[in-house]
Amino acid sequence: MLKSAKTSRLLASPYLAWAFIFILVPLGMILYYGLTDDAGAFTLQNITYIAKPAYFKSLLLALELGVISTVICFLLAYPLGMILAGMKLGRHEFILTLFILPMWMNFLLRTLTWMTLLERKGVLNDILGLLHLPPVYIINTPAAIVIGMVYNFLPFMILPIYNSLSKIDDNVINAARDLGADPLQTFLRVTLPLSVPGIISGITMVFIPALTTFAISAMLGGSKVLLIGNVIEQEFTVAYDWHLGSGMSIILMLFILINMVISSVSDRKEAG
Repeated sequence: MLKSAKTSRLLASPYLAWAFIFILVPLGMILYYGLTDDAGAFTLQNITYIAKPAYFKSLLLALELGVISTVICFLLAYPLGMILAGMKLGRHEFILTLFILPMWMNFLLRTLTWMTLLERKGVLNDILGLLHLPPVYIINTPAAIVIGMVYNFLPFMILPIYNSLSKIDDNVINAARDLGADPLQTFLRVTLPLSVPGIISGITMVFIPALTTFAISAMLGGSKVLLIGNVIEQEFTVAYDWHLGSGMSIILMLFILINMVISSVSDRKEAG
């Protein structure tokens, strides 16, 4: 037994080293720079800067677009998850693969594709021109960012919802119908409650990347739309103010921790 424990610790040591070097050390650096000034003295000023109008506006816009993207992903993913779960994917698993296939392509390439589609002289306006329709100018707007977020993060909403729905026993659904529940009542009182863990997991997996993104907003929003992720990226790479950039990062870490707590509570309820 003792030998088995030693073997387990030995096998886990590469992962522990990886987690320490690439997770704990960077987090420690963020906390150190975010809570100190140039002289190394403790301060909360880097965090309270979020109250300034420019930074607060970027945070609110990131929250707004993150919520909108998450809601759209949910509205698209839930019906699709129900359809896939109803198909009883076995030999039809390739259908599910089609929805995660875009994830195999490089993230930046996927976003660049949308730039080509949405730019003023892009594919979309070329098609509209051939149809003698007026052009649409979506690029460098919040709408373009939402489109990019939905496209990139939709699979992260589909998979957990599909997993939750596929685990629901058909006998439970049939029992509800035998007891007189109509399709709407069955959905609201049986299917939807049983799929809540997958919904919460999907919301977490979409909202957090949407809130913290800077690549999508930089490419599809240009310099006209700045989210809090863009502000942090500029503080690190342009202004070289690691203290302020880390302070803003701590703000986003708080949102991540809140989501982690919600997900943990949901998982405990599911296990119970």
